[in-house]
Amino acid sequence: MKKVIINGANGKMGQAIARLIRQNTALELEVSALREAGQSISQRADIVIDFSSPQGAQEALSLAQEQKAACLIGTTNLPERFLFQMQEEHRIALFYAPNVSLSVYFFGELLKKAAQMYHGYDLALHEIHHVHKKDAPSGTAKKLAESLGLPERCISYERFGEVPGTHILTLLGKYDKISLKHEALSRDLFAASAVQIAAWLVKQPAGFYTMQDYASFVLKSSKKDSKL
Repeated sequence: MKKVIINGANGKMGQAIARLIRQNTALELEVSALREAGQSISQRADIVIDFSSPQGAQEALSLAQEQKAACLIGTTNLPERFLFQMQEEHRIALFYAPNVSLSVYFFGELLKKAAQMYHGYDLALHEIHHVHKKDAPSGTAKKLAESLGLPERCISYERFGEVPGTHILTLLGKYDKISLKHEALSRDLFAASAVQIAAWLVKQPAGFYTMQDYASFVLKSSKKDSKL
């Protein structure tokens, strides 16, 4: 079993990830320690998973480097300097994504195709999240907008209730309007994907990985399975 330190363990994502790891023993992951920012721990790990804060994410990476463990960071609103630092990582296997859901990644690919097909249409992105979310617009919305060539002023947002995450792209033409929507029904969408990525990442060589790398692995695996 590969040992896991969960950083930001008291948060809702941290709690969901811990629960799903314990429920899915087939992934051969085991929770070694639950950690919060600033906390010292003695436990060892094969991978550190972080959903905490910008400060906590930097601590998680330092901890992983010290232990020569893999590191998965899903925290958003990170400083630009730290983002560049992660991209230069070559000592450990490091994965970063502002949204770790494979479903959301494929939704982003779908939006890029739609924008190409409806060339000349005006685009606008709207996102909805729970009232506890600290960054606005969301990291996911910023990433989607960037991939579409949309400036941040084209992103609108709402904060209410306990909405896990909804993203809507509107394409407006002269005579019609198209809306494409992704709606997360539970935080487990993100937690389950994070656990799957962690099980994959812990087997990878040192280097920096993104959702594109993991999606490529999943698609290749699906093609192999379909040939069996």
